Amino acid sequence: MNYPKIKSVKTIDEYLLLVEFDNQQKRQYDVTPLLSKDMFAPLKNVALFKSVKVDTGGYAVVWNEDIDISEYELWLHGQPMF
Repeated sequence: MNYPKIKSVKTIDEYLLLVEFDNQQKRQYDVTPLLSKDMFAPLKNVALFKSVKVDTGGYAVVWNEDIDISEYELWLHGQPMF
């Protein structure tokens, strides 16, 4: 299945992302459950968390070369915003 690509991302609360996809839908994604995993633990630093950006091509949101979340994870597990 093809998932929509990410058009934009912004932080809207502590550890919440608002992700807009190229099909004009928006989803809210809570990063909190991931923070217990070693890969995502650095995001407990709020300044780092707020530095999120869309990866080239819209296939993920990224913080640095080690931390990212794919478009399908954000699409499948994000809460639709209406």
